[in-house]
Amino acid sequence: MRKLIESTFVSLDGIIDDTRPSTASRAEPQHWGQPYWDADHDGYAAKVVNSADTLLLGRVTYEGMAEAWMSRAGDPFADHVNAMPKYVASRTLTEATWNATVIKDVPEEVARLKEQPGENILKWGTGELDRTLVEHGLVDEFHLWYFPVIVGAGKHLFEGAGFDTTHLKLADVNRFDSGIVVHVYVPK
Repeated sequence: MRKLIESTFVSLDGIIDDTRPSTASRAEPQHWGQPYWDADHDGYAAKVVNSADTLLLGRVTYEGMAEAWMSRAGDPFADHVNAMPKYVASRTLTEATWNATVIKDVPEEVARLKEQPGENILKWGTGELDRTLVEHGLVDEFHLWYFPVIVGAGKHLFEGAGFDTTHLKLADVNRFDSGIVVHVYVPK
């Protein structure tokens, strides 16, 4: 069975995204994280991406990532990401680009994907989709990238999750010279 791996950037104060309109351009992970993206970061990211052959994304993450990635080409990382089949959980999209398929019945479709032969399924970003995935026990590993930055306000990791308490076991810790620490958790 394939593993579903959740990989998310988190500030020290638990922020995954800043939803304040006046600061969105500076407080989203792609902005506050960039000063820490170094060889360690790139190597770990490549290891996680290369272990997967499929991406699972929520609609909001998909829309941002598709815009950012579709124009990238020429390096092995970008080429691999762009070539991967992608599944987008959405109640509103009817079609998708960027080698993506829209899925509506998340628990059933993700369980089916996990049963298919292949490498890991990688999920980027944390948001509404995670409520369903965690509630149905579909995430096999959480890779939480803690960045040494305090954002101050925004959307918190698993904010408003609405599922029962979920206990996890620390499986691995990866520490980078930049100060990023990746905690890998698995279900107990």
